[in-house]
Amino acid sequence: MSDFHYEKGADGVAIITWDVPDKSMNVMSFEGLEQLDAHVAAALEDDAVKGIVITSAKKDFAGGMDLNVLASLKDSAGDEPAKAVFDGIMRMHGVLRRIERAGMDPKTLKGAKPIAAALPGTAAGIGLELALATHRIFVADNPKAKLGLPEILVGLFPGAGGTTRLVRKLGAMGAAPLLLEGKMNDPKKAKAAGVIDEVVDDPLAAAKAWVLNAKDSDCVKPWDMKGYKMPGGAPYHPAGFMTFVGAAAMVHGRTQGVYPAAKALLSAVYEGALVPFDTALKIEARWFTHVMMNPSSAAMIRSLFLNKEALEKGAVRPQGVPDQKVHKVGILGAGMMGAGIAYVSARAGIEVVLIDAAQDAADRGKAYSEGLMDKAIGRGRATKEQKEDLLARITPTTDYAALKGCDLIVEAVFEDPKVKAEVTAKAQAVAGKDCIFATNTSTLPITELAKASVDAEGFIGIHFFSPVDKMALVEIIKGKETGDRAVAKALDYVRQIRKTPIVVNDARFFYANRCIIPYINEGVRMVAEGVEPALVENAAKLVGMPLGPLQLVDETSIDLGVKIAKATKAAMGAAYPDDAVDDVLFWMYDQGRLGRKSKSGFYAYDDKGKRTGLWQGLADKYPAQDDQPDVTEVQHRLLFAQVLEAVRALEDGVLMDIREGDVGAILGWGFAPWSGGPLSWLDMLGAARAVELCDGLTERYGKRFAAPKLLREMAEKGETFYGRFAPTAKAA
Repeated sequence: MSDFHYEKGADGVAIITWDVPDKSMNVMSFEGLEQLDAHVAAALEDDAVKGIVITSAKKDFAGGMDLNVLASLKDSAGDEPAKAVFDGIMRMHGVLRRIERAGMDPKTLKGAKPIAAALPGTAAGIGLELALATHRIFVADNPKAKLGLPEILVGLFPGAGGTTRLVRKLGAMGAAPLLLEGKMNDPKKAKAAGVIDEVVDDPLAAAKAWVLNAKDSDCVKPWDMKGYKMPGGAPYHPAGFMTFVGAAAMVHGRTQGVYPAAKALLSAVYEGALVPFDTALKIEARWFTHVMMNPSSAAMIRSLFLNKEALEKGAVRPQGVPDQKVHKVGILGAGMMGAGIAYVSARAGIEVVLIDAAQDAADRGKAYSEGLMDKAIGRGRATKEQKEDLLARITPTTDYAALKGCDLIVEAVFEDPKVKAEVTAKAQAVAGKDCIFATNTSTLPITELAKASVDAEGFIGIHFFSPVDKMALVEIIKGKETGDRAVAKALDYVRQIRKTPIVVNDARFFYANRCIIPYINEGVRMVAEGVEPALVENAAKLVGMPLGPLQLVDETSIDLGVKIAKATKAAMGAAYPDDAVDDVLFWMYDQGRLGRKSKSGFYAYDDKGKRTGLWQGLADKYPAQDDQPDVTEVQHRLLFAQVLEAVRALEDGVLMDIREGDVGAILGWGFAPWSGGPLSWLDMLGAARAVELCDGLTERYGKRFAAPKLLREMAEKGETFYGRFAPTAKAA
């Protein structure tokens, strides 16, 4: 079956249509690339063909390259994986360059057949790179369409000519948002930025009309013309020099040097700008190969693209359970979490009943959605009609009778088992027997909370992260008696609201908080030891954590940390390991320093709540020791505090799929995305080296760093996590 279809019209325009079988979105493979090349060659050789239009039979143009294909290119190459990747990328360049030159005479630059791209919708990655190689790009006036090069977000950069073409078309400064941020624009913004040429009602008709009237000069790209100068200046131009110096500083500031793709991208742009176009393509291919060979990029691709996509498509969904799409959801509690859940549910088209003890509280919960929609309208991301439709789906009330007809109820009240039990009983007295009941909790055991339910099999945990509208991860927790239908319901709901789900078994702190809390605690413990707070915070950021542990506890609030510590100590008794941490947190709490919400915590804040630096009083109470540890030592303490809990979660059966361990860590608390997640990082490091480091940390700092039995066993056998626990679950 072909990915591309060829049809020659009576008007002399050849239409090459992209339509990958059995996929909702076109993705490029090397087989598809060869088909495209053959069709283009046939059209160029046919004297009856006046020009070519490349389009899609689907509602969108393309979602990019099939990254499985790129991964297999390297993995199946034997002793020369780098050569295989480079050769594969150069094959792509060859095909797109033939489209770009279109048979023109290399000396006179005349005789090319005009080739246009007609995009009905979204064009991402190689979908846009292919369009950039054509002579004119027509895009449907479709506000839902997104055009861009998002490769940087999964640890790559545009390697099929997109980097070189976009920089030569827009200049380094103009191309930066698309290349370095992976920014996706709607058609009108893409045209305003100079990425595409036309936004029209009927791109295919417009493209055909253009092809039939195009002149020789219309088919020559600026960079193929004599005397071409890069917009904004090349690296040794006075203006260009400042651009590249600033770009280098910006990239390092944002990546802290731990993301290889960003640095490689900048190198490809800089070096490519100094040489002719075809040489620049080779440079781009070499740097792309360099990134593909870096284990960080491979891990990022696996976790942030392949594994994430598999989970979103239902890889861990119980088999044999029919569709559990949610039609009406009841939300108990209209505070920040409940209001956020109401918003994402209504945004997904689900009818929402938002209940609180007081009507004004329920109304404020609905007003939260109104505020978010007003912001979206102000940024041009929503319309007043969309706002009205969304708000019409939310019913704020105090009347539990309104829950009748709900097929899912999400309880989001205070973290108090008695309060949760009370609202559970009231809601289930109204809801039908088929209604699944979910509790949104970050710490309370699901199995215990299920005791208040009339149906433990239909009771499940759904742990949202704050703020709900921004955080991509949702943690689904199975109690001991939770049934498959409840799991399927929770998964289908999370996918409906366009979040990424992971499913874990019930245990103290579940998975995410089980790993986050030790990270925070290790940072606080170091402060108590006399390690410079700035060293703790910057060491964390230099290893790829988005927030240092002290800033993170400020963001989540110190009083919450105190509450969790007290509850944990009550449950663990003499086995409780964090008294040294409590000394700091409880002292901060007694000072009234509760974090950002009180504009005072480990950091100092101005009147508007903006951080102004670490609080000086911290150094007065816990003076820095003269002999400060090496930054690597601090980083190892902070990383191993997290990854060892991930291993223990897998060992204990809390994690059931290692993909969820890695994806959940990156999306849930921002664990060093460059690593691909905690288990990927251990595979990169090697189990033997990890155990060696654990033994040293244990000797210096205590048994919390002791290597789990599973990790030690893997070190002895020379195993990796992805080698031993390769996922076998298939997407539903």
